[in-house]
Amino acid sequence: MRASLVDPDGTEEQELVRRKGVMCAEVCDATCRVLSEQNQVDESAIRAQLEWCRQVCLETAHVFDACPGAEDSAAAGRACARACDDFLATLR
Repeated sequence: MRASLVDPDGTEEQELVRRKGVMCAEVCDATCRVLSEQNQVDESAIRAQLEWCRQVCLETAHVFDACPGAEDSAAAGRACARACDDFLATLR
């Protein structure tokens, strides 16, 4: 994620990019863990996790859109959100 390239002591905009990037990575990691243990988690919890991941990824992509050179990271966020949508569709 682009967050690793942002100066932690940078501008307010850079701090937002860094925080969103870190949050996105953490939420995606947590979602992967939930999905890998899906036999121990009920469907409503899986749905909530996927919806949370989708929202965070879209918010992060939007923030990265405003950051020059972060196009690949924005695209990765949108791809992750689409993957969450696709998985949610299998639960309906």
